[in-house]
Amino acid sequence: MKKPTSAPRSKAPGKARRKTREELNQEGRDRKRQKKHRGHQPGSRANGDVAGAGSKQGQKKDPRIGSKTPIPLGVTDSPVTRPQKPKSEKPMLSPQAELELLENDERLDALLERLEEGEALSAEDQSWVDAKLDRIDELMQQLGLSYDDDEDDEEENARQDDLMRLLKGGN
Repeated sequence: MKKPTSAPRSKAPGKARRKTREELNQEGRDRKRQKKHRGHQPGSRANGDVAGAGSKQGQKKDPRIGSKTPIPLGVTDSPVTRPQKPKSEKPMLSPQAELELLENDERLDALLERLEEGEALSAEDQSWVDAKLDRIDELMQQLGLSYDDDEDDEEENARQDDLMRLLKGGN
């Protein structure tokens, strides 16, 4: 005969306790409740996703998506025209205003003074001075002005004064 052992078996797995019908029902209800609350809250598509909006700010929008050209919805006689940007960013000045700006240019004055003193300018500065002087000449021709007119007028006035003195018999 076998002797009964007084020590309990700790190594061998014991029988699993069967759950009652009430415990099984409660677990099922809990699982159903957890499934019901999964996913996004209702209306999140229309209201905007708070977490998604923050992550999209860092990303650059693809410029190829979407067209900005207006599309007429009905039958129209005139075609839709887009406003055109001016080609040059500088505002167009009148020749007189542009000439005044060039004559009052401090950089141009400083470089011309250096040239008069006999200094040699760098190729970049020399080409810039030449371009500005050419533009001044163009503007002077457009306006009908020239530097030589002032000198010629003085010489002609001096000749006329001399002629008037001779005609009057003065010294």
